[in-house]
Amino acid sequence: MIEFDYDAHERTRWAGRARAYRRSFGGLCAYPTAALLDAARVRAGRRVLDVGTGPGTVAAAALGRGAAVVAVDAEASMLAEARATAAGAGLVGAALPRLPLPDDRFDAAVANFVLNHVGDPAAALMELRRVVRPGGRVAVTLWPSPHPPLQRLWGEAISAAGVTPPADLPRLAPGRDFPRTAAGVTGLLSAAGLTDVACTTLTWTHRTDPEDWWAGPAAGISAVGLVVQRQEPATRDRIRREYDRLTAAFREADGRLALPAAALLASASVA
Repeated sequence: MIEFDYDAHERTRWAGRARAYRRSFGGLCAYPTAALLDAARVRAGRRVLDVGTGPGTVAAAALGRGAAVVAVDAEASMLAEARATAAGAGLVGAALPRLPLPDDRFDAAVANFVLNHVGDPAAALMELRRVVRPGGRVAVTLWPSPHPPLQRLWGEAISAAGVTPPADLPRLAPGRDFPRTAAGVTGLLSAAGLTDVACTTLTWTHRTDPEDWWAGPAAGISAVGLVVQRQEPATRDRIRREYDRLTAAFREADGRLALPAAALLASASVA
């Protein structure tokens, strides 16, 4: 039996989609930036690694604090966006869990919603530990389970449209997965050899244009995007109608959506 290459699949889902991501999910993922950098104790003079930088949002914020920043992403279109957003950061094309960087190079490493997209989260964290000096910090965010209403919306729209998600959707190997809870994340960080581990849940309301929010799955981003793209045009139209119906409850007077969101923020020290 051929083992599914989760990381290779992730590369295909993001290829050429930086602008679609920035329009749709970029604003949502930007929300924890300040808290993430605080947890990593990022300040002026610190050497900071931003892994999975995407369009460079976290890297730009770290630069704004006076840190020296290296930003890593595997997707060329994301690095192109980051080049403009985070001018001054060193950009590296690479992916966890193998970074072309020396041991103990950084004072802090951050990964904003990256553990959701790697095939071996434990190995990814051990690589972050490797490149951070003793006494330095590692901080990560990821989506929790159960999902907040903002993320449940997609599955609800697909189900209401009468679509059954295909059985071959990518999933982590059972031995590499972990509970997407505070206990699950702190356990993962501790198992990677990190110390002083802590995790908190961030909650906020994500406000966005309905067309922008739909643009991510329509462009094939995330697992729901893969499901949408596999459908015939008539079925995609049906999913869109259910999306419009379900989001009506979250529409404000100006027509924008106000969607309840949540994320786990975990941080630790390198011994």
